[in-house]
Amino acid sequence: MGTLSSFSFRLVPSDFRDYRLSCRTKCFLCGDGLLRKRRRIVLERDVRRFNLVFCCQDQNSGNDDRSDGGGEKENKDKSKLATMSPDEKEPDGSEKHSLSSRPPAMSPMGHSYSNFQVDSFKLMELLGPERVDPADVKAIKDKLFGYSTFWVTREEPFGDLREGILFIGNLRGKREDVFSKLQNQLKEIMGDKYNLFMVEEPNSEGEDPRGGPRVSFGLLRKEVSEPGKTTLWQYVISFVLLLLTFGSSLELGISSQINRLPPEVVKYFTDPNATEPPDMQFLLPIVESSLPLAYGVLGIHLFHEFGHFLAAFPRKVKLSIPYFIPNITLGSFGAITQFKSILPDRKAKVDISMAGPFAGAALSISMFIVGLLLSANPSVSDSVDLIQVPTTLFQGSLLLGLISRTVLGYTALHAATVSIHPLLIAGWCGLTASAFNMLPVGCLDGGRAMQGAFGKSALLTSGLATYSLLGLGVLGGPLSLPWGLYVLICQRTPEKPCLNDVTEVGTWRKAVLVTVIVLVVMTLLPVWDELAEELGLGLVTTLR
Repeated sequence: MGTLSSFSFRLVPSDFRDYRLSCRTKCFLCGDGLLRKRRRIVLERDVRRFNLVFCCQDQNSGNDDRSDGGGEKENKDKSKLATMSPDEKEPDGSEKHSLSSRPPAMSPMGHSYSNFQVDSFKLMELLGPERVDPADVKAIKDKLFGYSTFWVTREEPFGDLREGILFIGNLRGKREDVFSKLQNQLKEIMGDKYNLFMVEEPNSEGEDPRGGPRVSFGLLRKEVSEPGKTTLWQYVISFVLLLLTFGSSLELGISSQINRLPPEVVKYFTDPNATEPPDMQFLLPIVESSLPLAYGVLGIHLFHEFGHFLAAFPRKVKLSIPYFIPNITLGSFGAITQFKSILPDRKAKVDISMAGPFAGAALSISMFIVGLLLSANPSVSDSVDLIQVPTTLFQGSLLLGLISRTVLGYTALHAATVSIHPLLIAGWCGLTASAFNMLPVGCLDGGRAMQGAFGKSALLTSGLATYSLLGLGVLGGPLSLPWGLYVLICQRTPEKPCLNDVTEVGTWRKAVLVTVIVLVVMTLLPVWDELAEELGLGLVTTLR
């Protein structure tokens, strides 16, 4: 009796639409264990979408057949497993054969290790997200589309994992009116089972006769297209990150007053030979005086997130809890806030994305201006101690440096150090963090706004330019590298499309976004020594 040492998976050719039909097969290779597992998957997801055929072949048994005279050769035919849907049979009961959209897998050759072959697309179909029911596709195509709305000419896969259906055809009316009508009819026919997307037709050769791009309609199951709910661990992570952000903001306040630290404390943290820790009682007054700056920085970022939620509420868009990113240089890089529901249109994407930076920048500008005025008139703020900082700090931003130069004067900023109010530092850090978040790249606020206003292709172009400027250190100075790594790791993926991903956002939104990006570049653009000497931003010493 032969032993099963190698096997192969093969696919029976089937039509592209038919392979989404349900699987009613048994697996003779893995037995009842895998069969129960597959049944559980189907019951949990309530879908029938696999027209997959596994052909399990015992190679060693074939060798035994040659030695035993073919005694077990008949088992080869019994090991084939096929699934046939009702649509695949002719009226006389015979099987209907059709060509596959991909060529069938070739028979495995070589060693037993290479005989294990699995079609990756079919495996993704087995383990991947929920697909659209073919019966629902037929009903939607017959009842939803027509001469008066949208005439379907063909269908294609839709979605990141090809789990949906894209209806391509000819629009028979104003796109916004047709889309609204189709959404209402879909809800009447299928309830809340599916989401309908209006997107630009892929690989379109021309524009729509009525003007604008040609459109298509994508269909996805609601549980696939909508983000999942926030878990308990995500709440815990968010709370921990909030505590760490408060700690980094407090450390920013302490480091800003390093000139006031006792010599014992400075020596302990700077001298590697120091072994005895100083009396921490010396730090308590410094920590206490650093709290206003920490509260100011943290308050700016909380106000930033409040702006997002305030803009999302009237549009019934759900947002996730914010995940703050601590940073000891700015106190915080901001927060990662995800959309927990599908955006209705591109206008909502632009408005919600820009509302947060606008709110944070408004509070930051207020603190920055008040801090400048109090720094220029120290007698007004007797209750708060001013902080001594090097004037080269103002070379970190062309825009903020010029504003500071105008208020504080040439003499103050041309010295080695300058006394400033803590509110000025809080406003400076808040404006810098808001500018970083408005860079048009990835899933940052600026990237979302760019994608909503000008499309995904414009986002790819602006993202490449942003990565180049960050990599060269042109934007952000010493913070360009850590910020670029943060974006690459956490925020590089563009936002998913809206339900109506075609309708333009209007001219004034585009103009506002372009103006904001120009201000962002001026905020993050550092001043080189020659220009700083010319503008009077910091005392520049040149060695000769």
